[in-house]
Amino acid sequence: MTHASIADPAEAGHHDDSHHADAGHQRRLSGKARIAVMVAALAFSVYQLVIAAFAPLSSLVMRSLHVGFLLLLVYWVVPAARPKRWQQHTPWFDWALGGAAFALGLYHWVFEAELIQRSGDPTTLDLVVGTATIVLLFEAARRSLGLALPLVCAIFLLYGLFGQYLPGGLGHRGYGIDQIVGQLYLGTEGIYGIPTLVSATYIFLFILFGVFLEHAGMIRLFNALALGLVGRARGGPAKVAVLSSGLMGTISGSGVANVLTVGQFTIPLMTRFGYTPVFAGAVEATASMGGQIMPPVMGAVAFIMAETLNVPYADIVKAAVIPAMLYYFTAFWMVHLEAGRKKLLGLPPEQCPNPWKALKESWHLALPLAVLVWMLFHGFTPMFAGMMGLSLTAILLLGAAIAARISHTALRTVFWFGCGLGAAAFLQFGIVPVLGVIALLVALTLFVHGGRDTLRTLRNSLIDGARHALPVGIA
Repeated sequence: MTHASIADPAEAGHHDDSHHADAGHQRRLSGKARIAVMVAALAFSVYQLVIAAFAPLSSLVMRSLHVGFLLLLVYWVVPAARPKRWQQHTPWFDWALGGAAFALGLYHWVFEAELIQRSGDPTTLDLVVGTATIVLLFEAARRSLGLALPLVCAIFLLYGLFGQYLPGGLGHRGYGIDQIVGQLYLGTEGIYGIPTLVSATYIFLFILFGVFLEHAGMIRLFNALALGLVGRARGGPAKVAVLSSGLMGTISGSGVANVLTVGQFTIPLMTRFGYTPVFAGAVEATASMGGQIMPPVMGAVAFIMAETLNVPYADIVKAAVIPAMLYYFTAFWMVHLEAGRKKLLGLPPEQCPNPWKALKESWHLALPLAVLVWMLFHGFTPMFAGMMGLSLTAILLLGAAIAARISHTALRTVFWFGCGLGAAAFLQFGIVPVLGVIALLVALTLFVHGGRDTLRTLRNSLIDGARHALPVGIA
């Protein structure tokens, strides 16, 4: 295993803080504004990692801070409208709204004891803070996801406020603003319900896990495998899109992320070989959306299902295997038929890499994914499994930078054996020894040639992970 087998940041597509964000209309900032957003996104990811590793806060406070970070970043990076001047910089009122939203997220932490003592009897300040949070959340959802979801939520909110005036069975006895705000904001049944719990624990970690693997070079491996296995077949480019998107779905669980990572390569490839742009886009969109049901890392709904039904996430994974296989078989068959109808040939052999060579060079990238699957099926929680998968990916990235400077094969083997032994200690001692290995590797990486580039890749992975989580978390 050498440093060359891990994707260089430049080869991975220059993953800066604005690249591959799930929200397609995020601002592309520069200068001090860009630095501020990067710091906020980095702090968000570090916060989530601390929560996953040590759980230092109560459940409600953890959820409140999670929502506070989400709102902070949404207001700073997603414009309220589409004027060109708002695409390149953040206006002063969005800086203010983001800061205010984060401050409101701190309210549950600062006044935790007081809120518990006066549970069921909110003060005027509680209601003002709760109302402001609800309004800011509605606007953040509109910016990130469009009008549909906020409108549906607004209809039910209005029903709670004015439903007593409706006739017959549609009416209810009426609820005061204090009851509605208390239900939505002061407990774990409204804004901070099960979906927020899942977002603050499982989903964020798995998004971060996928981003780390992308930066490590997993996209390059998936594309090489897909090109080598089906590229030369009839209609090869479209089959490459289906297979590559399916493989990408195993680590991302996000249709939009799949399109942004795989589609930028496969859509031009399909159009160049005779598919219409509409069909090429449809193939990539269809194949990418299947990533939400492709085990082991599925979409947010899978985690919410597991939490709501109170069943192990591994059971959801097992139930999804056959539907996912049928989904991708159907997509693969349809592009095969379309290629036959239009008499489209495959790619030239010289454009199709040897899949076994690619697998031989980069097989180690699958180790974190294999460990994740093993842990899920052996009784570990998704949160702990996700944290371990993420930690192992970081060890691979850092270790590769150091191993590349060890010329002696035996010493390099001993080095990787030591890293593996330290990582395996989690079975007996939990996450602490694994974090110790990562800290040691970070310190060593500072003193090797190219090590700072590797650390920059890790930093960008944390930043991109936070930005990928915005639409999912807000929804």
